[in-house]
Parts: sequence; structure tokens; C-alpha cells
Amino acid sequence: MTSLAPRCSSPVQQPDCKSETAQTTRPPRLFWVTDRGEKLIADNRRARHDYHLLDRVEAGLVLTGTEVKSLRDGRASLQQAYADVRDGEAWLVGAHISVYDQGNLANHDPDRDRKLLLHKKELESLAGKVSQKGLTVVPTRLYFKNGRAKVELALARGKEGRDKRRDIAKREADRDMQRALKSRR
Repeated sequence: MTSLAPRCSSPVQQPDCKSETAQTTRPPRLFWVTDRGEKLIADNRRARHDYHLLDRVEAGLVLTGTEVKSLRDGRASLQQAYADVRDGEAWLVGAHISVYDQGNLANHDPDRDRKLLLHKKELESLAGKVSQKGLTVVPTRLYFKNGRAKVELALARGKEGRDKRRDIAKREADRDMQRALKSRR
């Protein structure tokens, strides 16, 4: 019969002292740490499929406390999101940050518009480029950088159906070449 009591007699856990609670497994990792020290929360892969991405810019987000906690749990989606410039301010529209489970009645609205923090010159540049026909601003990544939530915005032009088919055919051809080279080794 095994005992559930700790294996050492000290009430303070030393590094070499193991107890049953210390042997529990860690929860799965929710973030992907990039080589730049950023913790990736959400990646908008659909944007790379639907748009030609031209310029990229990093922006901060104005968030509430429960939104930050929900982001730390990795519960966000950028699938239907886009950025909009209204009255000299940039807004992230359509981004979904799930409700924080341990939050109280003052929990946040998951689909509310969130203000983006950009320098004035960046904002004016984006507003000028978006006014051109066929350009929009889409979020590509949502991540933590030095403890602050950031979003990477990309100036984008919509792809046509033939462009998407061409990209798929090129990717499959590259895959076939890699397979053939690998089998020759």
C-alpha cells in the first residue's frame, strides 16, 4: 500500500525533496515561443490564403483585465477580424477573445471592437493606403511581447480564385520535388 504523505519531513519543500503533489504533470503548453522572445497566442493563417500581404506593422491593444487573462489561456481567434480607421483612431473589429471562465459579472464582451495603439505617422500611412481601391488591413498574428499584448497588422490586397489555385499548385509541386529529392538520398 502506498502512502499519499510527502516523502520528506520538512514542511518547506526543498528542491531534492519530492512529494506526491510535486510529481504532477504540467499542463500542456499554450504558447509558442518564437526566436524573438514572443509568445504566440493566435495566428491568422487564413489571411495568408485569402490576401496578398504587402506591408506589416506592429500595434498594441487596449484590453481589460479579463481579456488579458483569457489571452494568457490562449483563447482568441482572428479568423473574421480586420482593422478599421475611424476618427483618427485604429480599431480591431471582429476579433474574438473568449470570456474568462473565472471572471465575475464584470467580464468582457468577447466580440467588442478593441482600440489599436499606433504612432500617428503609422496611423496616417495606413489610413492613406487603405483609401486606395482594393486594400485592407488584416491582423496576421496576436502575441505577447515583453508582457504586453501585440497584434501584427498587414496591409493586404484580396486574391482572386485563380491566384489561390496557382499558389496551391506551386505548393504541391514544391512538396513533390522535396519528396523526390528525399527518396533519392
